[in-house]
Amino acid sequence: MAERKKPVASRAASKRRASQGASQGGLSKFWRTVSLTAIAVFSISSVLWHADGRYLKDELVQKWAELQTMLQPVEVADYTPETPNVSQHVQTSFSQCTQMFPGPRPIVPNGEKLRELCFSAFAILHNGQTKTPVFVVQRLSRQMINRAKGQARTDRFYEEARLPRVERAKLDDYRRSGYSRGHMAPAGDMHDSDAMAQSFSLANMVPQDQRHNAGAWSRIESDTRKYVSRAQGDVYVFTGPYYANQQNVVGEGRVVVPTHLYKVVYDATTGRSWVHWHENKPETKVGPPISYAEFVQRTGLHLLPQVLPSQ
Repeated sequence: MAERKKPVASRAASKRRASQGASQGGLSKFWRTVSLTAIAVFSISSVLWHADGRYLKDELVQKWAELQTMLQPVEVADYTPETPNVSQHVQTSFSQCTQMFPGPRPIVPNGEKLRELCFSAFAILHNGQTKTPVFVVQRLSRQMINRAKGQARTDRFYEEARLPRVERAKLDDYRRSGYSRGHMAPAGDMHDSDAMAQSFSLANMVPQDQRHNAGAWSRIESDTRKYVSRAQGDVYVFTGPYYANQQNVVGEGRVVVPTHLYKVVYDATTGRSWVHWHENKPETKVGPPISYAEFVQRTGLHLLPQVLPSQ
């Protein structure tokens, strides 16, 4: 009888080993799945093993379902696209993206919280006091505009993690504010998927009147693209906000609403330049541009090379 029981015990032991192996294999696969998510690691670790070493399958399944629901909004809110060749330190430097500029470093008023940010298709001088750009500069060409026509708009806005938290706009600042998140470097100019994703950084936004954004300002952006598509060489475009008086703010972060928006267009081949100057109001219409010299007088910003004629 003892000899007949041995195979039974052996089979039972084999089953236990197979079961343990399956559990261990499932556990290994699970840890690979959640290893990149710290919150998942912390939350699940308490239910992975019992005191006696057994795997709590039912509790694990329930916890995983809860985490999937909990993590979904975090993934959207914390979305940050890849930005090749861009430093992830808090402060960056235009030395990383000098190709975006038509000449030497622009001359701007001194500020305590001015940060330089490079992206793959534009560069931003960001003001941590207003939580908006001082300017956003692009170098555009006919080829880039043609490629941009085939790019799908992503509409995934995200907070700029390279800026200190106290200096950057938050997603909640714009919600229910009555203002749109107005691109300074337009999504319609972006010539590849990386550039498109990066254009939705809140560092590239200002609180803009919705009717102005969709109306007169959209017309200016479209007309600029049409000009670039006919230009013989590179066209440099500086876009940004201007604050003429005591401003309104939006959100708990107090993002400042600009009174005006500008777009400086400089054709490097012909040397011509002009500036679109718009009030940030719903009734603003498209009108004739002003000269670069007048723009400098109004703002104190010297964005183009000094050799440019006043035109």
